[in-house]
Amino acid sequence: MKTLRTIAAVAALFVAAGLTLPVAQAHEVNLGDIKRTNLLRNDLGAAGREVIQVLVEFGPGVSAVRHSHPGEELVYVTEGALENQLDGRPPLTVKAGEVLFIPHGTPHAVKNIGSVKAAELATYIVEKGKPPLMLSE
Repeated sequence: MKTLRTIAAVAALFVAAGLTLPVAQAHEVNLGDIKRTNLLRNDLGAAGREVIQVLVEFGPGVSAVRHSHPGEELVYVTEGALENQLDGRPPLTVKAGEVLFIPHGTPHAVKNIGSVKAAELATYIVEKGKPPLMLSE
């Protein structure tokens, strides 16, 4: 049952990630154990690229399934501890105040490994017009 809820929450995250937002207008999407606050979506000076910034909050033990992005992701953990599993690398725990760079197209998964809420500020620098999140097999 929890796996089904997690899959449903991640699917809703993908839909929410497609929202177009003007600067400084946050939009919150509460998905049960995952809350996603879309903070910014804006074109960049580089042709065909845009930046998307999102605050993602995970309940205790909650995971986001394996996925990738059509660009780079910069993660800053604002609270708690998140275990990131990037393809081809050992699991990496990122704690509050620490950062992680995820290269273009790298499949990865993330899990809150603590007993309290964890959160990350995710900044995506991605190809404009492509879905910002794609499920990986």
